[in-house]
Amino acid sequence: MRTVRLWPTRGDQGWAYQYGYRAVPGDPAAVHRPEVPYRAPFPPGASFFVSQAFFGNYSHRHPQSEYALDIAMPEGTPVCAARGGVVMEVASDFFTGGTDQEEYGQRANMVRVLHDDGTMAVYAHLRLETAQVVPGTRVVSGQVLAESGNTGYSSGPHLHFVVQKNVGMELRSIPVELLGADGSSLTPETGMLLSSP
Repeated sequence: MRTVRLWPTRGDQGWAYQYGYRAVPGDPAAVHRPEVPYRAPFPPGASFFVSQAFFGNYSHRHPQSEYALDIAMPEGTPVCAARGGVVMEVASDFFTGGTDQEEYGQRANMVRVLHDDGTMAVYAHLRLETAQVVPGTRVVSGQVLAESGNTGYSSGPHLHFVVQKNVGMELRSIPVELLGADGSSLTPETGMLLSSP
C-alpha cells in the first residue's frame, strides 16, 4: 500500500528531498498515580547516602532531571526496580565516564521502565554489560535490573534515579516519595541516608 508519493515540480531540474521526525518516549496522557511510595532502588537491608536530591546544585537543573536522585553506591551494587512495569529501553555497552558533559553526556548505561500509569523510571550510570533485562521484560518492584556503575557524565560511582513523563513531547521529571526503612513515606534530601526495608 502506497502512503506517500513524491515528484519534482520541474522535471528539467535536479531535485532532492529531506524528511525528519521526532519521538519522545512515554504516554503524553500519563497521570502519575503512585499507589504506595517507591521502593529504594537497591536491595533490602542496604543503606546509601543521597549525594544529590531534587534541584541539586551539580547537575539536576534541566526539566528532565530536576527531580532526580543521585545515590552514592559502590560499583557492582545491585540496582532494583523501584516500581513494577515493562522495560522500554536498555543501554549496556558504555565502559567509561567522566565530568566532560559534551563527551560523556549521552554515554551512560541505563534501564528505562514504563509504569502502568504511563510514567517511566530511569536508572542510569550502570556498569558495563550488567543489565539483566531486555526491552519488553515485565519487572516487579524489587527485581534486580543491573549493577550500579560510573558510566556517562559522572563524577564518581552512583546511581541516577528519576521518574519522568512525556509532557508536550518533552521529558519532564516528577517528584517521588520513597518508602523509608520503618515503612513510612519520605521525601529524599541531599545528605540523607536511605535504607531499603
